Amino acid sequence: MTDIKNEILQKSKDLFLSLGFKSVTMDDIARELGMSKKTLYSYYNKKERLVADSVLFVFNDICCDIDGICEASTNPIQELYDIKRMVLSKLKGDKSSPIHQLQRYYPKVHDDLKSRHFDHMQECFNKNLKEGIAQGLYIPTINREFVSRIYFVGMQGIKDLEIFPIDKFPVQELYDQYLDYHLRGIVTPAGRKILNQITNKNHD
Repeated sequence: MTDIKNEILQKSKDLFLSLGFKSVTMDDIARELGMSKKTLYSYYNKKERLVADSVLFVFNDICCDIDGICEASTNPIQELYDIKRMVLSKLKGDKSSPIHQLQRYYPKVHDDLKSRHFDHMQECFNKNLKEGIAQGLYIPTINREFVSRIYFVGMQGIKDLEIFPIDKFPVQELYDQYLDYHLRGIVTPAGRKILNQITNKNHD
């Protein structure tokens, strides 16, 4: 990737995440980059291509950081909270409206992202469950395939602004509540002790 193209993607993803995929125009991006629209179009002749590459740029960046957290982690429960914190930071708090705009105006890009997200999340969370069981923190009889899929469905579901409006469910609290709710269904007494320590610390 050229330096200019990388700069375009960096600026574009910041604008898309802050203002929404529909709201940001090619003129906005060119102006923020300090380049002519003609120069921008020499790299991306269609906004949808730029949206798709920006989404993939963010996705790959997040996946790289997730892999790093998983590799360094020694506690599967803390690992999920560390991943959650990192993802929300990368997505600028995940106000959800950019994702809804992506789904509405760029459905093909959204579907591709969802598929990639599912595949990576299944691999990551299955490893997390396996390690949690090995450490005696998760119930050994759980169906890992079911739990990993229901976790993904839940994470997608809480982004629905009609069901979870931001004024009633602030994003940070909502993700914490969902993670706590999900983990309490699969932890052993030893795992619950660690979970309580984490949640109590988060509430301080």
